[in-house]
Amino acid sequence: MVCLHSTALKLYLAPHRTIQNMYYSDYLQLDKILGAQALESDKVEHHAHDEMLFIIIHQSYELWFKQILFEVDSVHAIMSQPAINDNSPEMLKVERRLSRVVEIMRVLVHKIDILETMTPLDFLDFRDLLRPASGFQSIQFKILEAKLGLKMEHRHGQEYYTSQLREQDKQQIVDLSKQSTLLELLNAWLERMPLLEDGKMMDQGSEPSFWDAYREAYQASLSEGERQNIERFDELFMSQNNTIGSLSERARRAALFILLYRDYPLLQNPFRIINLCLEVDELLATWRWRHMNMVHRMIGTRVGTGGSTGKGYLREAALKHYVFAEFAELNSFMMERRQLPTLKPELERLLGFQR
Repeated sequence: MVCLHSTALKLYLAPHRTIQNMYYSDYLQLDKILGAQALESDKVEHHAHDEMLFIIIHQSYELWFKQILFEVDSVHAIMSQPAINDNSPEMLKVERRLSRVVEIMRVLVHKIDILETMTPLDFLDFRDLLRPASGFQSIQFKILEAKLGLKMEHRHGQEYYTSQLREQDKQQIVDLSKQSTLLELLNAWLERMPLLEDGKMMDQGSEPSFWDAYREAYQASLSEGERQNIERFDELFMSQNNTIGSLSERARRAALFILLYRDYPLLQNPFRIINLCLEVDELLATWRWRHMNMVHRMIGTRVGTGGSTGKGYLREAALKHYVFAEFAELNSFMMERRQLPTLKPELERLLGFQR
């Protein structure tokens, strides 16, 4: 018995002793991190003071990209499940982790303010030493774009997009193109929302169906200059055409319904998830525009170190590389709360968690 107690005591104390012996710099491996800033300008004996800032800013970007990918991968895993309970803790995790991604992206945009404390002449002190390296070769950022849902055929400069990458990095992008994206998983999630089927709950009895009633009210809400919107509404929501864009008609209907009736408790978390996707898109676009303007300020119209057209390429990418633009377009088909069709009492009870 003494031997058993002694063994149990050792097993109990072992993890506590390990924790007590952990040292801050060892845990964070600071020797590796703080020793990873090798200035190219020092190697040629022409010290450029601002190169240290340039390296640290970009290293910190890559660390934050790693965290963003960690969060996005966890969201992928949750939303890849065959069945998702919208009232489960799992969907709350999706919302919280996407919220974290948004906050990290705000930090990434702010880092440009720090980088812009470097003047064009400060940059020129070491710029030529970087060729042909470029932020365009950030494989983590390209992986993030792919996992969110930016398809190769939708990228600006497709022939150039992977041309500067090593072969193993190119292969990662090719492999990712065969996997489900977050946008595709969101589409599948919206398609299977049980309350939004054109069945008993959405049937208005002797009255027009919900979507017929909504179409009529929406058309009446349009100004003279917006009359063409009804044609687009019919194309997206009434045509049963699933070949338009990345979202199916069923998913678009579900998403629009969520945006319209977001105040009901059952729809608040789904609304936040859709809205967070829009924030991700907005912050990515903001980061690209800030990057573009910084490049213009630093090198004018010169070619980038990676061989791109510099500002010109960044401008076109910023305009074209929206992932969740179809969610943003849904806001074109909304109207005032007071004009919304009245829902059936039993549907209202379900959306409000009432029995």
